[in-house]
Amino acid sequence: MENNSDYKRFGKVTLVTLISVYLLILAGGIVRSTGSGMGCPDWPKCFGNYIPPTHISELPLDYKERYKVHGFEAEFNPVKTWIEYINRLMGAVVGFLMLLVVSFSVPLIKKDWSLFALSLLTLFLIGFEAWLGKMVVSSNLAPIMVTIHMGGSLIIVGLLIWILIKTFPQRFTYFKGPVHSKFNFLVVFLLILTFLQISVGTQVREEIDLIIVKNNNSNRELWIDSLGKVFLFHRVIGYVLLLLSAYLFFGFKKIIENKVIIKSVSVVFYCLLVETLAGIALAVFSLPPYLQPLHLLLATIVFGILFFVFTIINVNLEGFKMKTKLNY
Repeated sequence: MENNSDYKRFGKVTLVTLISVYLLILAGGIVRSTGSGMGCPDWPKCFGNYIPPTHISELPLDYKERYKVHGFEAEFNPVKTWIEYINRLMGAVVGFLMLLVVSFSVPLIKKDWSLFALSLLTLFLIGFEAWLGKMVVSSNLAPIMVTIHMGGSLIIVGLLIWILIKTFPQRFTYFKGPVHSKFNFLVVFLLILTFLQISVGTQVREEIDLIIVKNNNSNRELWIDSLGKVFLFHRVIGYVLLLLSAYLFFGFKKIIENKVIIKSVSVVFYCLLVETLAGIALAVFSLPPYLQPLHLLLATIVFGILFFVFTIINVNLEGFKMKTKLNY
């Protein structure tokens, strides 16, 4: 490949950006699980400063009124403030890395202009996500804004994975022609179901936030029992995902020669297994905060891997072969 070093540099910084996005999603999960979403009631500053205070004495006496959001007085908690602030710093790092991705894509325009176009689109979406972050704070964590914010993160993950595949197509093996229909259908169905599960999961978290306010952050053991049908739907989707991923892995591992595909669907199954166990533990042990970010992170990893599998088996290139052709 011409200008191979340019592709390698571009691919490396794209991979680092993808990893950083996942770390940012983890940080966002920690923000939600610790109730730190309003740790900084203003944006982009935090209590009027670019470096937030560490003690209430550093704030003006009327800080509660000054930083009021939608009629709610601001509350200063140094731990929650810094958790939210670190989350914002990580968002800034992702934005800077994406700027590097775009700049490194410029030398590749003549060879493949789509890499530049996709990089620019991803940068735009990251900027849009930053704006959404401001709106989330300005709306005092309005449920619909939080859900849209999460959905945008998944789209960014998909775009970065697509960029990586286009950058190093020779590292993956592909299939030219129709893929085994049942396998492909399951991958697509699991991908859609995972996106739905994450979206419903944010709604479950929104219900929990309302319950926390209603109970004044007490009676933690009753929170799960107070959840409505959304939680039941979320749980059912989780079990369906686990069962279908098991069939996808164990039912096709002897049929498909492609090791990349098989390893990928095996990771999907084991991630969903751990995620399901974490979900059960969350329900049994009254939502321990340290498990909530893990639960979300595993779901987003599953989404990313399924998108990767979907992409490489639906791109019209050679390599992805079946040992036998089955008819259903």
